[in-house]
Amino acid sequence: MEINRGKVTIVAGGQWGDEGKGRVVDLFAGNSDMVIRCQGGPNAGHTVINDQGKFVLHTVPSGIFNPNAICIIGAGTVINPIELVKELTGLIDRGIDITRLLISERAHLIMPYHRLMDKLDEERLSGSKIGSTGHGIAWAYTDKAARRGYRAYDLLDLDALQQRLERELPWNNMQLSLYGHPGMTVDEIMSELAPCAVFLRQYIGDTVAVISKAISEGRIVTLEGQLGVMRDLDFGVYPFVTSSDPTPAGMCAGAGVSPIHIGRIVGVVKAYTSAVGSGPFPTELIGPEGDALRKIGDEYGATTGRPRRCGWFDVVAVKWAGQVAGFTEMVITKIDILDGREELPICVGYTLNGKEVDSFPMTAEMGLVKPVYKIMSGWTEDTSGARSMSDLPLNAIKYINEIERLIEIPITQVSVGPERDAIIVRSPNI
Repeated sequence: MEINRGKVTIVAGGQWGDEGKGRVVDLFAGNSDMVIRCQGGPNAGHTVINDQGKFVLHTVPSGIFNPNAICIIGAGTVINPIELVKELTGLIDRGIDITRLLISERAHLIMPYHRLMDKLDEERLSGSKIGSTGHGIAWAYTDKAARRGYRAYDLLDLDALQQRLERELPWNNMQLSLYGHPGMTVDEIMSELAPCAVFLRQYIGDTVAVISKAISEGRIVTLEGQLGVMRDLDFGVYPFVTSSDPTPAGMCAGAGVSPIHIGRIVGVVKAYTSAVGSGPFPTELIGPEGDALRKIGDEYGATTGRPRRCGWFDVVAVKWAGQVAGFTEMVITKIDILDGREELPICVGYTLNGKEVDSFPMTAEMGLVKPVYKIMSGWTEDTSGARSMSDLPLNAIKYINEIERLIEIPITQVSVGPERDAIIVRSPNI
């Protein structure tokens, strides 16, 4: 049997998330026959700005704006049925066709008690909070791993779902009782899920066959990742991580796509660094400088609205992400946010107790490292109107070239604004 190789593109985050993947996937989706959201849940938002307006997508793939692309919510995701219905009806109200959407019957559900557990556990942690968004992501993945989760398939038979809840809800209520909560009733849960099931069941089905057929026919398929490598459950800054695997390997598993079909692995990074939630962040700017960068870059979580922590570009973290992810190329976003700065530090290394760190540190050491900076000259010109590298100021070109040299991954595109056309194609191979 001849294997169809190289038609699948992965778009994944190369930092702590919030790198601008939504606008990059939107760009790729224009030429895609299929876009697949592979892992994670509504704890992250992908912002897309196009000729139809500004949209923040939490679960729906960013390819939904391409009228010719099939959009799939893969088996590796976790879905909040209530929030997904709100997201889909919001798209319908704005004139977006969602009939091309397919939800994997194997995708797991975020149940109402998962969200409640998330809230209660963050309250328990108090001053040692992980920084959860409160969407119940971790608890849904916990039940998935413990083999007591509910899947989208369960929404197709409400009688069977209710019978199963009657058998198994006492276990969940016992967990809630540990936090002093009286628990939930089957009627409460069914009253939330039943209307969602009626709406969603037309979109639920087997995605494996559809994806396999597209790949075998040589269709152009894009896998859309959520968050970034630094939030990966295994390779991120544990425990300040997500509960899924946002690396390309995890995305393949979540989509049900063999790695043999992958042709490109596109990493997305900001021209600086941002992060939402707790945990070590070596290049973080605390005080007026960080506040100014946050304000100019509009760095507030697309899902929670929480202010993002901001800092300088961290070569050490991005190189680590590249080693784990195997990026074949990189897109750098928000170059325009750095306009008007006299100097731009780039973190080129860490020291720990005065000694250079040879490898990416574990979390305990990560909180103690000091960044080593190389200072680049900034630029005063406005870069937002640039559409080719020659339109950029010389120092902006030098900054991009130096990052490319340091991370040892070719930068093929440069974003200078949130709009769809605010992109510079740097490589003739795109």
